[in-house]
Amino acid sequence: MANPQKLKRMTGTLVNVAAIIVGGSIGIIFRKKLPQKTIDVVFQGIGLVTFAIGISMFLKSQWLIVVVLSILVGGITGGLLQLNTRIQQSSNRFREKFKGTGENFAEGVTTSFLLFCMGAMTILGAIDEGLGNGSELLFTKSLMDGFASVALAAALGIGVIFSIVPLFIYQGSLTLLAIYLGSFFDTAIINELSATGGVLLCGLGLNILNVTKIKVMDLLPAIIYALIFAYIYSKFI
Repeated sequence: MANPQKLKRMTGTLVNVAAIIVGGSIGIIFRKKLPQKTIDVVFQGIGLVTFAIGISMFLKSQWLIVVVLSILVGGITGGLLQLNTRIQQSSNRFREKFKGTGENFAEGVTTSFLLFCMGAMTILGAIDEGLGNGSELLFTKSLMDGFASVALAAALGIGVIFSIVPLFIYQGSLTLLAIYLGSFFDTAIINELSATGGVLLCGLGLNILNVTKIKVMDLLPAIIYALIFAYIYSKFI
């Protein structure tokens, strides 16, 4: 049983949240001052970078079957739960209450969450913090996310700042899991989780570039399934 003091190991995640709030706020200020054509170009750049990051993450996979199964089962789960529709409806209600959030609120939340949370640095940093090895990785990530959120918020709006909610839940949960189940997260499992997140990022990148209309939010449960399937698969090879 972990000592209750260990539950305080959330410093890195809290710093990460603060960095995104500051960076996102700066980006929104720039958004109001930049001409629409410039914002459109930044938007396209974000799409290209998102797609490129997704590809690089996917190439880390060593167990392709885990990624495929995670996407398929995750898509079925998300479709049955109608996650995309529910999130879009929530986004529409939010925009009605707070005018000026822009049409890309849900996309800003989802894109930012995946970019900020699906990399190996996020997972390793949260696990290191949970195991008591320090918060250096998450501090470094916080600096990177802070700068990235400036560009993201300039292109996607206030949804980038609201991505701190799923980020805190996801990253904080990894830290807490590491306190109790540190041995669960080996390198192979982390790679498959990153690879699955990479596929989702590719979909987001294509959506941002208006190439496709993939319901990425319906695929989000794949992240959870990637952890489960990778762990199970690791026991049979």
